[in-house]
Amino acid sequence: MRALVVRKEGDEKPTASVEDISEDQLPAGDVTVDVEYSTVNYKDGLCIGPGGGLVRTYPHIPGIDFAGTVSASDDARYKPGDKVVLTGWRVGEAYWGGYAEKARVKADWLVPLPDGLSTEQSMAVGTAGFTAMLAVMALEDHGLTPDKGEVLVTGASGGVGSVATAILANLGYDVAAVTGRPENDDYLKSLGAKRIVPRDEINETVKRPLEAETWAGCVDAVGGDMLARVLGQMKYGGSVAAVGLAGGAGLPATVIPFLLRGVNLLGIDSVMQPFENRVRAWARVASDLPPNQLIGMVKPATLSDLPELGRAILKGGVRGRVVVDVRKED
Repeated sequence: MRALVVRKEGDEKPTASVEDISEDQLPAGDVTVDVEYSTVNYKDGLCIGPGGGLVRTYPHIPGIDFAGTVSASDDARYKPGDKVVLTGWRVGEAYWGGYAEKARVKADWLVPLPDGLSTEQSMAVGTAGFTAMLAVMALEDHGLTPDKGEVLVTGASGGVGSVATAILANLGYDVAAVTGRPENDDYLKSLGAKRIVPRDEINETVKRPLEAETWAGCVDAVGGDMLARVLGQMKYGGSVAAVGLAGGAGLPATVIPFLLRGVNLLGIDSVMQPFENRVRAWARVASDLPPNQLIGMVKPATLSDLPELGRAILKGGVRGRVVVDVRKED
């Protein structure tokens, strides 16, 4: 079977290339899956290239998510022919992942593919879209409704931001999308954004802990100075779902928005989510993200494209979603 294999010798830099490997080389697990599609996330860029402290041993097969068909199972929950999707659980990081024609994993890590989604569509959503859905659910669980006002999405051109924008717009929210690239304005509007907010307008640090109440909710993929600024612009009782740190891991903020406006900062983790919430989120994806919205944000790719795509995503050079057909040869 074909796979993207990353190798590293001693202190040399990792190298990634498509190789033929034996199914016998796959790690132990309850379920073997014929992988059909995977995708490219920021973590994948790290695992293909510098490692980022995520990869424990080499040789390694990256791919933090995948979708496909069960070919063999030692677990009663899954049988050959079942369609499944996997995100998280450190697959593709600590464990071999989806950049191969087959994967062997623990049954607990899988979720049945929901009705209404194909394996290809599920990877157009992928980890990024799954995270976006978790963020929207968390905001709703804390009282967000379309009548409350505008919802801000930072890093809107990226994978999480693109899907969050599309989901929120489809649910009837007025979405304000933040981007630092004017060339992406039309793309974001096609996903349903009502307003484009230039990154420079909201990325500047201010000394005032509170500004005018502007946003009813926010999906933040940036962190850093931008998140600190947004917290001071939230409406009373509004919530920010923090999903990323593209702008830095620091948070130069004060507690004033929490104490005087009752603002909520919600941490979103997609890696270790319990099974029940995974099923809930994927069901919401199937019902609340129109398939036609996925088409405009997807770029197709093959295994041989991955080394270059891994480098590009680390530089912020990948817009929307990449869907990797692991079975297709160039």
